[in-house]
Amino acid sequence: MSQTPPFAADTSASPRYLPIAEHGLIGDLRTVALVGSNGTIDWYCSPSFDSPSVFAAVLDAERGGCFELAAAVPARTKQFYFPDTNVLITRFFTEEGVGEVQDFMPVSADAGEPCGTGRHRLIRRVVCVRGRVPFRALIAPRFDYGAAQHTVRDTDGTLLFESPDLALALTATVAMECDGRDACAEFKLGEGETAVFALDQADSALAPRGCAHAEAEHEFNATVTYWRRWLQQSRYRGRWREMVHRSALTLKLLTYAPTGAIVAAPTTSLPEQLGGERNWDYRYVWVRDAAFAVYALLRLGFSGEAEAFMRFLTTHISPGDGAASGPLQIMYGIDGRTDLPERELPHLEGHQGSAPVRVGNAAADQLQLDIYGALIDSVYLFDKWAQPISSAQWDDVTQLVEWVCEHWDQPDEGVWETRGGRKNFLYSRLMCWVAVERAIRLANRRGLPAELLRWRQTRDAIYRRIMDRGWSEHRHAFVQHEDGDVLDASVLMMPLAKFIAPTDPKWLSTLDALTEDLVSDSLVYRYDPLVSPDGLRGDEGTFSICSFWYVEALVRAGRVDEARLAFEKMLTYANHLGLYAEEIGRTGEQQGNFPQAFTHLSLISAAFNLDRALG
Repeated sequence: MSQTPPFAADTSASPRYLPIAEHGLIGDLRTVALVGSNGTIDWYCSPSFDSPSVFAAVLDAERGGCFELAAAVPARTKQFYFPDTNVLITRFFTEEGVGEVQDFMPVSADAGEPCGTGRHRLIRRVVCVRGRVPFRALIAPRFDYGAAQHTVRDTDGTLLFESPDLALALTATVAMECDGRDACAEFKLGEGETAVFALDQADSALAPRGCAHAEAEHEFNATVTYWRRWLQQSRYRGRWREMVHRSALTLKLLTYAPTGAIVAAPTTSLPEQLGGERNWDYRYVWVRDAAFAVYALLRLGFSGEAEAFMRFLTTHISPGDGAASGPLQIMYGIDGRTDLPERELPHLEGHQGSAPVRVGNAAADQLQLDIYGALIDSVYLFDKWAQPISSAQWDDVTQLVEWVCEHWDQPDEGVWETRGGRKNFLYSRLMCWVAVERAIRLANRRGLPAELLRWRQTRDAIYRRIMDRGWSEHRHAFVQHEDGDVLDASVLMMPLAKFIAPTDPKWLSTLDALTEDLVSDSLVYRYDPLVSPDGLRGDEGTFSICSFWYVEALVRAGRVDEARLAFEKMLTYANHLGLYAEEIGRTGEQQGNFPQAFTHLSLISAAFNLDRALG
């Protein structure tokens, strides 16, 4: 096992686990793998994002399963992405030489199709770049989140790992040994020599095949070409190009190409607090998160992803599909399914002992009124920046707006999915206002049929309700819910959504109150759970999307120097690859599912608007 790299967080309290931030991400627009800075793949679901895991050592070091590939002698390690791609390089610096592992999941230039006519592959190419380096490999899958038994057998040089529901084929250019369950190898490479490991789906339709050196080279080049051609579409030429483009590449990895779905994060149950219970499954399509991602990608010029998501909405979701909570669910499966039952996996101990591990998400049944504003705003922007929406899509929009006109004033669980009971949240009202206001704009610009008088009356009623009952004279600020005094960072969206002028005295007073109560050296807490109980035990870190919203709010208020400093500080909390989880802990560690679409899309938006303000 390689030594902990010099940039790693302290893992002495739990040496069996790398910190969440000590990972890079690779993927093929169907699923992803997390690769630790020590060369171990400790999260991988096959064949799709929400499939049961094959490797899940990030959730249980013993039972989860992993794919170790590292120098067999003490080494320093460093990771980086092959420039402008999602191909990950992990380098091992030993006393005898320097070696590296090149990790990627092949994607061809043909509309993001996995290489090999639908074949899903995970390729690990080992290269000795200087001297002579010994390596070792251990392939220890644990199917179905570590709950399913499996066997391994050698079939003409291919190791076939078989479980009741999934079989994977491993081919390698070095000799492998297996014990009926796992496989391992030890080998030494001289300067310029390579070894290749390829893990394939194995089923009747696609017979396993080897992955020799020439084929690995071809797929490496094809995958590099795909990512670079994709990134060339970006129109961003600002000051923070490297971070913005890494965020764009990360958002692209979170898209599911067969349907156009965008997942909130590719992992489940990475804790928002070590040892706490705030562990959730994020491998689904949150309407809100995906709609915000569409905005960020459109900003950069990636209209194809926006078009694919609109197609997902049209094909898989239509008003009326939702439960009693409304015409839409707050989240869907990547195939559009609505049934996402939540259950716990008691046989897994959780990341660094943070149980429970959950799969599925019970929040799918919640009422969160803000999703209608996020969705209709994304439709409005798609129509404005990409291409006109169809008549059928407008029919769907009008149905949603009519429902919002009837139901905007009821309590809900809110944007933070609290499990402590419904309230009249200001943010929910705000985004209902956005839903109606953007629909009015779209109808006027396109001359589309709409109940404009009714819509304007509703829009104005929501505005007055927020101004009358969302404002606290005691706090001199807009607050979390009606007739209360609790501050909430979600109100940072008020000027961003163009509800209130960013220099309005009431807003500037709110911004000052938020800065005093919820901001800690540029990092922003969502709310104080002690004064606003959310039905869960424990604390959480600062919420990174709120930190980037704060940057934007400062920009729009004319406090550009403060905004730039806050933004630059936020960049220092990224991991060594420029990736972010959902939250940042008290000592700067990443917390929650990783990487998080919310964080990366808000980084893009903040950078874009800050660049524009700086000129």
